[in-house]
Amino acid sequence: MEIKLSFLGAARNVTGSRYLIEANGSRILVDCGLYQERDLRERNWDPFRIPPSTIDAVLLTHAHLDHCGLLPKLVREGFQGKIYCTAATSEIAQIVLLDSAHLQEEDAEFKRKRHEREGRTGPYPVVPLYTTEQAEASFPLFKTVRYEEPVKVGDGIEASFHDAGHILGSSMIRVSVNSNGQERTIVFSGDVGRWDRPILRDPTIFDQADYLLVESTYGDRVHDDEEDINKQLSDVIRATRKAGGNIAIPSFAVERSQEILYHLNELLMKDLIPHLMVFVDSPMAISVTEVFEHHPELFDEDMMELIRRRESPFDFAGLKMTRTVKESKAINHIKGTVIVIAGAGMCTGGRIKHHLVNNISRPESTILFVGYQAVGTLGRHIVNGAKEVRILGETYRVNANIIQIHGFSAHADRDDLFKWVSGLRTPPRHVFVTHGEPEAADAFADLIQKKTGWDTSVPTYQSEVVLK
Repeated sequence: MEIKLSFLGAARNVTGSRYLIEANGSRILVDCGLYQERDLRERNWDPFRIPPSTIDAVLLTHAHLDHCGLLPKLVREGFQGKIYCTAATSEIAQIVLLDSAHLQEEDAEFKRKRHEREGRTGPYPVVPLYTTEQAEASFPLFKTVRYEEPVKVGDGIEASFHDAGHILGSSMIRVSVNSNGQERTIVFSGDVGRWDRPILRDPTIFDQADYLLVESTYGDRVHDDEEDINKQLSDVIRATRKAGGNIAIPSFAVERSQEILYHLNELLMKDLIPHLMVFVDSPMAISVTEVFEHHPELFDEDMMELIRRRESPFDFAGLKMTRTVKESKAINHIKGTVIVIAGAGMCTGGRIKHHLVNNISRPESTILFVGYQAVGTLGRHIVNGAKEVRILGETYRVNANIIQIHGFSAHADRDDLFKWVSGLRTPPRHVFVTHGEPEAADAFADLIQKKTGWDTSVPTYQSEVVLK
């Protein structure tokens, strides 16, 4: 038996998740994500390592853009197999991909007009990575699966999906390869969630795997606890209200926006923050919130109790969902303090850029970061203390209060990740640490080796290993 595993993304960096399994004459791709780091985005335009038409199936862990965002390109360039994922992931991924395509088209047109205005010309036309039509062309290929139920995805290859507790419908994927009476199992962590968090159930722990791929986004640090989150959030809101500014929250539309609403609802019910208007200024976040309401079977017991008491965090007094551009622009004319939750979470596009333009130079306002900011993104520049930033082609002074609350992350921290890894009852043949910046990945790999003695490595981009 011989299995070849290739690391085509999220290797010594955080985004662009993509792994290729070749065994028994089949090719299986696990995730097909978009690169979001500014210095790696050119990789999104590179040809795929192998012809997409030769790939038999895609296994999708979850619907974040850095895991699903290149699917339209894969399909456009020849992939015709099935994209296996949970029902909630299928629904959310289609929302995410349409939004991504719209932003690709919008950004390309904006850049084209700016280049015309500035008299700039280049050797290549400014075109979107993929269009809305091309995103829609991938949707018929989605094939939904249930948690725990194995599905045949290749010759002698089965996959099963297990709750990752990361975002709604997120999965860890166990791939079993059988050949000549032998079996090898590979477990892909996807993005590991956290224990005892709002809304979703806890991550699945595995007791056996021959090979393990584990993410390491926060592999070198520990999150704040939930009580600190509520205190920090209430402190920020009360201080900004007193100063007379706005609170602008760059937020991922999937899970993060809904979790912020959960905490705001909790603080409001306890009367710990002023009752301000809260705007979810993201059509995608609004649509994703509706998907949450379609899948209560994925909620934990605490969330179900809120729904039974009619205290849903998706429907509290003062909460406004703004779908249209006109509604979004109207927020800027409101006098007094408001809370605006808008995408994108790393400030790489979307409506948050317009709210940054209106607030980042106001010392009375607060830009509140509640998620990971990848190297090279606008969000990372801001949290790293940049004095000036370029937004929508213009330069702005950073005078607003810049605050980051790490405890909101839907990613497991170092201790959670080790808890997940150490659930194995027998040593795996090898552990591959992926999906983390070099410092975090190396630190977590060292931790695993020191505490378990297991063979562990941090793969590099486009490296290949043979699993015998």
